[in-house]
Amino acid sequence: MAVSDFNTDAIVIGAGVVGLACAYALARRGETVVVLEREGRIGQGISSRNSEVIHAGLHYPTGSLRARLCVEGKRALYDFLPAHGVAFERCGKLIVATRDADIAQLEHMFAQGGANGVEDLSLIDGATAKRLEPALACVGAILSDSSGILEAHGLILALQGEIEGHGGVIALNAPFLGAATERDGWCVRVGGAEPAALSARRLVVAAGLSAQECARAIEGFPAARIPPLFLGKGNYFALTGRAPFQRLVYPTPIPGALGVHYKRDVAGQAHFGPDLEFVDAIDYRVNDARAAYFQDYVRRFWPGLPDGALRPDFAGIRPKLHGPGEPQGDFVIDAPAAHGLAGLVTLFGIESPGLTSSLAIGEEVARLLKD
Repeated sequence: MAVSDFNTDAIVIGAGVVGLACAYALARRGETVVVLEREGRIGQGISSRNSEVIHAGLHYPTGSLRARLCVEGKRALYDFLPAHGVAFERCGKLIVATRDADIAQLEHMFAQGGANGVEDLSLIDGATAKRLEPALACVGAILSDSSGILEAHGLILALQGEIEGHGGVIALNAPFLGAATERDGWCVRVGGAEPAALSARRLVVAAGLSAQECARAIEGFPAARIPPLFLGKGNYFALTGRAPFQRLVYPTPIPGALGVHYKRDVAGQAHFGPDLEFVDAIDYRVNDARAAYFQDYVRRFWPGLPDGALRPDFAGIRPKLHGPGEPQGDFVIDAPAAHGLAGLVTLFGIESPGLTSSLAIGEEVARLLKD
């Protein structure tokens, strides 16, 4: 098949923030791109149900994709967001130890952050942290000045504008049905009201919670390269009343996740979450029964939380590659060297810090396809 015979240079499956970032990176390199999205709007999955936090990169093991792409992605976001008029704030974050027993974990995270190349970190005592945030209770903290918040929908729309400005197409209500190699490219089957077959030189699977399902629909994709999927539900509760902190506040992490934290969105509303519940099916209803757990957890670092001040907010589902009691693994970004299929990159388990890392993930995918 000659280059001129392809419908497009690249097809990206998934119009969440990561899929759009991949399409943006390819479009910037002069590739024609089609993004397939089964929903009627972009960014309806993981991208619309998260903390909207710009992470610094200190939570993740040195040398991991999470660590490298988070640090690179954060820097890229701070260039991209103001240039595209997306609301954000570099408000800073405090990672707090609420017990003396947590200090060793805090010191480990501080050292790990430095090894990961995170700038602007300071290890401070509880009194210093309280001077920064008078309502806070802790015995020690890490101050991360490069952490922040953003308006995720604005980022998604900005990426859409860039893709379409470079001649790309985002096809909505266009579910991916399967793909097979065809000479030196891919034939991709698309469902919807008008089913079709598209051809492309390159194929990217960035389908979030559906990534494993999509990989199984690709002829010749080795089953051993498809990791198991675990659904990690995260409930969020909003605060009725004035936001207590200017900075983000994170306790030391829990097994498998960063734990319930405080964040203030760009509109000034205070939120707490997410917790971690492993579930068997996607269900975005907030588990009201978690309110008592949230109240007790939040009072570890904010003793002044009034009774009854938390109300159910929203819930998200994270595509975890580990189950209950298992350690959290790394992002999985598989290039042809891993699965043996030319022109294909598959992404699995892109959860936190996927939003922060999105632009860097896009660049990584474009590089892998070029190589």
